[in-house]
Amino acid sequence: MPHLLHLDSSADLQNSVSRGLTGLFADTWRALGDEHTVLVRDLHRSPLPHLPDAGLHYAARLRTSTERPDPDAEALQAELIAEVTNADALVVGAPMYNWSLPSTLKAWIDYIHVLGTTVPFDTPDSPFAGKPVVIVSSRGNTYAPGTPGEGTDSVIPPLQQTLGTSLGMSVSVVTAELTLADRIPPLAPLAGQAAESLAAAQDTVRALATELGS
Repeated sequence: MPHLLHLDSSADLQNSVSRGLTGLFADTWRALGDEHTVLVRDLHRSPLPHLPDAGLHYAARLRTSTERPDPDAEALQAELIAEVTNADALVVGAPMYNWSLPSTLKAWIDYIHVLGTTVPFDTPDSPFAGKPVVIVSSRGNTYAPGTPGEGTDSVIPPLQQTLGTSLGMSVSVVTAELTLADRIPPLAPLAGQAAESLAAAQDTVRALATELGS
């Protein structure tokens, strides 16, 4: 049964563009057949506690004698890793907050990125290698090449580094830009560009969900 892990991190529960796009991905996935299942983890509605012990960065065999994480924290970490392990694909909502990613999403990454467990360290094991993950990022302004914002996006690069380079996952990126064109007056002249960006993101999301779920 093709299984999707759907993560959201936007604090906007009413008008979030990233939630709309991840929801479209999940709906497209489900529409492929009754056997297509989805597990939703809403990192804003049910935020994870910040990593309580640095020992959780490492597999148990790699911890020092003073690193003794709480068993409940270890159980939560195992649960989150199992959710990724059991998924055939992931879709991750990653809106830009102050040029970076929401802290709720960063907390999730800190739990699943574990040296010696999910990341090669003393062995070559890389259990998430090749697993498809679609990062859906929305941003109020534009950060396209040639714009003043170019190079200031601290959402996509760290996610590509962590999920792609380190965990070995197959990363696809979908962005919707200028999402504040209808709210911030100086951006109003770019409303048409914003609509085009959103439409392109919706088309890409549908195509990726269909491709990965087939």
